[in-house]
Amino acid sequence: MDPIEAAKELSFRVGFSGHSGHLRLEPLCTVERSDPVKSLPDFVLPPAFARETPESIKEYIEETYLLPRLDSDVFSPEKVGRQWDFDWFDKANVHLEPSLPRSVVIPTWELPFRCQKSGSEGGIWEPKSVQVDEIELTVEAQESGSLPRMAGPAKDFVRGSISNRPFRPGGLDDSQSLERSLPAGASNGEWVHQLLIGGPAQSVPPSFKQGLDLGYLQAYPCLWNVYKDHSSVKSASDEKLSELSVQFDDLFKKAWEEDVVEFEGDGQLSGSESVKSEDEATVVDVTSNPCVPELSVLDEILSVEAGDSKSRFDGTGGEQHLKEAWAISGSTEWISENFHDLVPNKALDFPFELDTFQKEAIYYLEKGESVFVAAHTSAGKTVVAEYAFALASKHCTRAVYTAPIKTISNQKYRDFCGKFDVGLLTGDVSLRPEASCLIMTTEILRSMLYRGADIIRDIEWVIFDEVHYVNDVERGVVWEEVIIMLPRHINIVLLSATVPNKVEFADWIGRTKQKQIRVTGTTKRPVPLEHCLFYSGELYKICESESFIPQGFKAAKDTFKKKNISVATGGGGGGGSRAPASASHDGARGQKRETSHSGKQKQSAAQSSGNLSRTGGANQNNGNGVNNWGLRRSDASSWLLLINKLSKKSLLPVVIFCFSKNRCDRSADSMTRTDLTSSSEKSQIRVFCDKAFSRLKGSDRNLPQVVRVQNLLHRGIGVHHAGLLPIVKEVVEMLFCRGVIKVLFSTETFAMGVNAPARTVVFDTLRKFDGKEFRQLLPGEYTQMAGRAGRRGLDKIGTVIVMCRDEILEEKDLKHVIVGSATRLESQFRLTYIMIMHLLRVEELKVEDMLKRSFAEFHAQKKLPEKQQLLMRKLAQPTKSIECIKGEPAIEEYYDMYSEAKEHEMEILEAVMQSSAAQQFLTPGRVVVMKSQSAKDHLLGVVVKSPSSSNKQHIVLVLKPELPATIQTPLASGNLQDSKNTDSSQGFYMVPKSKRALEEEYCTSVSSRKGSGVINIKLPHQGAAAGVRYEVRGVDNTDFLCICNSKIKIDQVRLLEDSSSAAYSRTVQQLLNTKSDGNNFPPALDPVKDLKLKDMHLVEKYYKWTNLLQKMAKNKCHGCIKLEENMDLAREIKRHSEEVNALRFQMSDEALKQMPDFQGRIDILKEIGCIDADLVVQIKGRVACEMNSGEELICTECLFENQLDDLEPEEAVALMSSFVFQQKNTSEPSLTPKLSMAKERLYNTAIKLGELQAYFNLPINPEEYAKENLKFGLVEVVYEWAKGTPFADICELTDVPEGMIVRTIVRLDETCREFKNAASIMGNSALYKKMETASNAIKRDIVFAASLYVTGV
Repeated sequence: MDPIEAAKELSFRVGFSGHSGHLRLEPLCTVERSDPVKSLPDFVLPPAFARETPESIKEYIEETYLLPRLDSDVFSPEKVGRQWDFDWFDKANVHLEPSLPRSVVIPTWELPFRCQKSGSEGGIWEPKSVQVDEIELTVEAQESGSLPRMAGPAKDFVRGSISNRPFRPGGLDDSQSLERSLPAGASNGEWVHQLLIGGPAQSVPPSFKQGLDLGYLQAYPCLWNVYKDHSSVKSASDEKLSELSVQFDDLFKKAWEEDVVEFEGDGQLSGSESVKSEDEATVVDVTSNPCVPELSVLDEILSVEAGDSKSRFDGTGGEQHLKEAWAISGSTEWISENFHDLVPNKALDFPFELDTFQKEAIYYLEKGESVFVAAHTSAGKTVVAEYAFALASKHCTRAVYTAPIKTISNQKYRDFCGKFDVGLLTGDVSLRPEASCLIMTTEILRSMLYRGADIIRDIEWVIFDEVHYVNDVERGVVWEEVIIMLPRHINIVLLSATVPNKVEFADWIGRTKQKQIRVTGTTKRPVPLEHCLFYSGELYKICESESFIPQGFKAAKDTFKKKNISVATGGGGGGGSRAPASASHDGARGQKRETSHSGKQKQSAAQSSGNLSRTGGANQNNGNGVNNWGLRRSDASSWLLLINKLSKKSLLPVVIFCFSKNRCDRSADSMTRTDLTSSSEKSQIRVFCDKAFSRLKGSDRNLPQVVRVQNLLHRGIGVHHAGLLPIVKEVVEMLFCRGVIKVLFSTETFAMGVNAPARTVVFDTLRKFDGKEFRQLLPGEYTQMAGRAGRRGLDKIGTVIVMCRDEILEEKDLKHVIVGSATRLESQFRLTYIMIMHLLRVEELKVEDMLKRSFAEFHAQKKLPEKQQLLMRKLAQPTKSIECIKGEPAIEEYYDMYSEAKEHEMEILEAVMQSSAAQQFLTPGRVVVMKSQSAKDHLLGVVVKSPSSSNKQHIVLVLKPELPATIQTPLASGNLQDSKNTDSSQGFYMVPKSKRALEEEYCTSVSSRKGSGVINIKLPHQGAAAGVRYEVRGVDNTDFLCICNSKIKIDQVRLLEDSSSAAYSRTVQQLLNTKSDGNNFPPALDPVKDLKLKDMHLVEKYYKWTNLLQKMAKNKCHGCIKLEENMDLAREIKRHSEEVNALRFQMSDEALKQMPDFQGRIDILKEIGCIDADLVVQIKGRVACEMNSGEELICTECLFENQLDDLEPEEAVALMSSFVFQQKNTSEPSLTPKLSMAKERLYNTAIKLGELQAYFNLPINPEEYAKENLKFGLVEVVYEWAKGTPFADICELTDVPEGMIVRTIVRLDETCREFKNAASIMGNSALYKKMETASNAIKRDIVFAASLYVTGV
């Protein structure tokens, strides 16, 4: 190396030292030596870079280009948890487009007897393989339509788009909705026929305003023949043969799997010997004899011993029963015993021994089956979710974990972040959506399914945590919607607390998705619980090992009685001890009443107190005459007594459940002098709080709630409820999990949303207010909260304590709550407008399919196969024909009138005929209508004699039906003299006048002879006169059907004492003359004038009744001798027809419980323009589909009425807060005139929509509808927040807790995003910019502080 000349004759040389290539400067002598040898360097430097080898080049390429690694600048430790403002999908280097379908080689399944073994070595069967596309294996992962759908843009990959079609839900294979519905004219050829003969062409599609202009079409001469019978017979035959073929294959498959069929001989049957060819199969006459069972056809095809397989095809439903076992549970000890052999290569290893139910679940997950796991809290259900995540990572697919509460989602994100590639999707947070394991709320997953997100293609597992949340009235429907909408290729993992009907619920899921669900779990608690009562400073054990201990309860009861006796005798007045008894249970009720009456006074007192939710002023009254100061003193003493007791017994930490936010705050405030932490724990708490709250700006760090909670935390006391700020709640949760909080006052949300067990759980009371009324805790609620007692691995036993202050519950109530059966899973499915419009967007998906597959319709749909078989049997029954002797049968019409009259008969007879007004008309000579002996006909008659002391019945003469000539003629040779003795029931003919005796002549005048009152004829007395048969008989009041307004003259003496034929002839003739105007009976008495009826409903029925009697009398079946026989036959035919119609109705969509509600909602959507007459979703409906956070109809009408156009962004977002705010009772906000006008306008819109829904018979009250969906309590607060007012100042404007304010503003940001999307659909650019400005105005400071679970502390 040549020397370098430097200034002032300095020389140096530059060299490299070592493999790292560091520069080295070496000074040189200023005088150059002449000896060239001496000019050589003292040593030869090593090369700057190592010699390259194939291995080093390969390593360099792998590290640089092949191995995945994060950008060290973006993902540095200093930037952990940072949220970027730019769009992740636009800046991502890796495109999230779905991969193209791959081809795979799979074995083809063959029938066992067709397996060829001769060509393989050792006689081992080798399956044949074929190459197919992977998309064909997951056929249900395709779109809902028949055409393939191209993948959408990358920005819609996760969330989907309203323009996408949802994927086809699993289990809809047999649904008719998958077939494209065509109009009748297109199906039967009428449109083509009209076109060929020159008729108009169908050129305008449904819902289109205009169509194709095809010009003038001329007629085309053609011959139009339709062979309906031939096609139907052929199709029926083909359908029957295909059905037999499928059943035949299924029979062999089932028999081979279960090893229940033993083949004769060597068990080898060739295909030609066992199965007929296709040509031969067409010769089988299947339709010739439908009564032949299918078993006989199979027996001709197969020469096997059917064994127990007969039950599958004997028509008794055995086959259906076997196929319906969708939920599988039972003894599976062999899985636990052989677990390591069954699952040798686990996707995830655990550092502890798995429980039996965990091994079972993991085994089924490895087999690719869906699982339902039911176990107690802290039993280890999360292990199953972790293994599903591990399988998704192993299979290069995706898994989704859904939770009902955002807190659970954040916690799980923190727990899984170190183990898996995890992303988080909630309403306001989107972290790493490209991850393979996604954690999200159930509402987000529902939106992805409805909007057809392309990420659905990649999902292999969906994990539903806290499935028992399906019982929630408001949000339970979301679980059912998601389960129904999941495509078939997605497997389901359900994690739930112990429920009594887990098999039933799993059966519904399996039947809905058409896949088997494995049910497993355990009722054993990992940490056993003991339940105690705390009364008068002592603990009384009342339950252990799930069994109630009566001795402990009796001891507590005895102590209670002794104390009451001593108080009563020493304190003066026996009633004094009863006064506080209602205070403990009814205090909350009184407090609620006080809240509504105290008004602003309470608000100002609450605000001046400066506590975390500004409640509990010094002048408050709890509703029992005891002020809060006295209540606090008693509370403080009871809590101190309890905590000292627990501390002595080493039972801390403890979670105390109070069912009121105010109660939690007051209880924590009362423990002013309690300090439960050591100096090291205080230091730990202080450091943690400082780090957590350091992300808040100065004014937010000094919020009253933040300062007050820190003071409580330093003493080891915490509070946890919905009124806390989210960051404060997370600080409390994390410190409790670290064990430094000893006493935590919490509402029941802590048991649902936080996985933080304690040593002891205490119930302040066993009563709660559920939003409607005060009631006792349900066993399921008690079990959920009590399950937080006992830390696995730390405690041998968990303690649950029930506080008893002034009274002790009854033994039966305690038993019911503590050891009672958990709450059953019940369907909360209901129709929503957004659900209807999402499904109407896609032709192949119907709302009826969603209704059928809901859990509410599960039992009805489960019985459909049985009803189908019953219907087929009834239709196959031979029909009986009615033979009419008078020509064309009219008995059906007569029977319908008779049935209708029968419905009114009892009411008319009791209310009208037996009334005093009607009885006074039943005098001799009154024309009446009577029942016949068979009661299927009615006869014209006349009252002959009224009841007397000797005879309590009316004596009535009635005209009997005429006999046909074929029956009358043979009697003509009878003895004429016998005709006088009218005891015979046979027919009679008229005696000629020349042969009549003198006494038989017609009498023209009524005899004036006074009778003796003796009845000389034998009743019933029958005879014939004037060519008509008659009968005299005694009747009761109930035998009168109608009283006519006609009256005739009769001769009682000659009729009843002399039995004169002439008198009977004259009476019969008069009766016949009363018929007029073509009617068989005279008009009936007027119900108002004559019978004095005042009930208009009864008068209407009376007119209908008399008209039916007249119509029945005009019918030709009236009086027929075969009437009774034909009526029985008509009744049987009618009953059979009604049963068939009832079965058809039960199997139809009209029988669905919510079908009337659906029809009403469809009419409303048509009325407001969301859909048209053809049920095609319009632009207004598409906008409504975007509204998830508020009531969709009100939000849509607000946009289309341009109610936000004249408002500034701050005013618009303030008005929109009414859509998402949930608290009912708040202080009245002070609004600007512009906001007040906008509020009134929006409220009137809601009232109009409520009235419209009530008009279409939906059970909605307009006022309640408006108040339920629009709550304006935070309009002023949000307006000030959007204008930049500090959070501490806006909290002074209302009595709403800070936590509720933050939750509302966070949800409001999501509403702004929905309105922005709606504005994009509408093409309203001004509204789009306004929503963007409003969203930016509210996203700041403490409201949008990042979650500690997500970013870490």
